[in-house]
Amino acid sequence: MKVATAAYPLDVLSSWAQYEDKIAAWVAEAAGEGGDILVFPEYGAMELATLEGLDVAGNLEASLFAVSDRLPEADTLHNTLAQKHGVHILAASGPAATATRPVNRARFFAPNGKSGVQEKQIMTRFERDPWGIQGGSGLQVFETTLGKIGVLICYDAEFPLLGRALADCQIIMVPSCTEALSGYWRVRIGAMARALENQCVTVMSSVVGEAAWSEAVDISTGTGGVFAPPDKGFPPTGVLSEGVLNVPGWTYAEVDLAAVELIRRDGIVLGRKHWNEQLGRDGTPDIVNLA
Repeated sequence: MKVATAAYPLDVLSSWAQYEDKIAAWVAEAAGEGGDILVFPEYGAMELATLEGLDVAGNLEASLFAVSDRLPEADTLHNTLAQKHGVHILAASGPAATATRPVNRARFFAPNGKSGVQEKQIMTRFERDPWGIQGGSGLQVFETTLGKIGVLICYDAEFPLLGRALADCQIIMVPSCTEALSGYWRVRIGAMARALENQCVTVMSSVVGEAAWSEAVDISTGTGGVFAPPDKGFPPTGVLSEGVLNVPGWTYAEVDLAAVELIRRDGIVLGRKHWNEQLGRDGTPDIVNLA
């Protein structure tokens, strides 16, 4: 299969039709290149707040709920495009209102019209305060015609136990939104580590560029990347493909799930199989006094 991962810039939208045209063009481009799975980034939906005007988009609290109000329409659009082009689409995540505080929700659409959601588990410091975003419902494993697929949203990819919970997945999507280069590399290192531990492929997408109208996502650094274990059938660097930093567009990679199954069964190392061996140890190191 071919995966396509986005380095996605945010726009000031003058109409819903402009948003429809933008998403339709991005999906058509990736599908035209043979993409089977299209991965949009974390908080890429924040541009929907501009439909309510820049005063709303520039107000942190108001923008969260402005985006939430538009998510059902965005879901209908992505569902239609997934069926039209015969692709799987992870839509850009955004704040979704709940009975208490919003969660950070990504939505995954299959070409047969079915869909599911994945909410971010662990909030970063700025999401906790001042955003007030809360952790969502548990992790999902999406069983698709292409294989088992999971999602770790940005910061979630930095936590190995969350990754381990998705150990049955052959592909883990990592939609991200990072302000600084250090943030991009932190999430990328997490994505590569999860690929190593689970002997799977991870697909990282990024918001890129400036959005001066937003208090939440005013500047973003990143690019698309597809990562695998450095083992049989994969590059020795573990990098299947990577985009150019901060340049908008799609990054593509061919993914062979047979290669994933091969290394899980007979890789140079068998980290996924040997994971539980660390659980049988005390975990508390002995103190050796060399002073």
